[in-house]
Amino acid sequence: MKVVVLCSGGMDSVTALYWARQAHAVAAVVSFNYGAKHNDRELPFAAEHAAKIGVRHEVIALDFVNRLFASDLLKSGGEVPEGHYEAANMKQTVVPFRNAIMLSIACGLAESMEAEGLVIAAHGGDHAIYPDCREDFMRAMGDAMRLGTYAQVRLLRPFIAMTKGQIAAEGARIGVDFARTWSCYKGGAIHCGKCGTCVERREAFMQAGVNDPTIYASLEPLPSKPQAV
Repeated sequence: MKVVVLCSGGMDSVTALYWARQAHAVAAVVSFNYGAKHNDRELPFAAEHAAKIGVRHEVIALDFVNRLFASDLLKSGGEVPEGHYEAANMKQTVVPFRNAIMLSIACGLAESMEAEGLVIAAHGGDHAIYPDCREDFMRAMGDAMRLGTYAQVRLLRPFIAMTKGQIAAEGARIGVDFARTWSCYKGGAIHCGKCGTCVERREAFMQAGVNDPTIYASLEPLPSKPQAV
């Protein structure tokens, strides 16, 4: 199947890109610059991996998101919270309806390129905090894409039933260079080691039993998973 791959430059989406290359014909890699604090750190990695496998890379600017939307993930927002990635304060990093906006644009590009599928790296660990990563939303969005295009573009979610640790293991198996990926939401010179995405990244490598090549500013003990209420 001819597919377009959403790739931010993070470890999940880069793994999805290499998975797609093995399973399908990748027509293009699509990234979005929407004013997140870490966009400038992660987007070069998306470009690097697209070039490495020899496919077109498009970076689509969504300047209005940083200007109009409320989220501490954005440059216009407050400080990125620290702690476990399932903690309630991580809701501050939700960018309202982000995946719906990005998938809509990428779907239009996919149909314009005569692609039949669109690959996104949403996974099981995203569900706790991000409503636009949950199964009900993804199923509805997939239906909208299929029904709203002549090509009946399919939404492919190869990691939807996987944990981030399982994605780390899969990436290691297919040869992903995780040193050339970015997770930290703070977007500093190196990964902070303490924000939700750094905690999730550190935990994933531990769970997978895979060497973590990341340099972190802090390696303090990982926070405990919040108790369900």
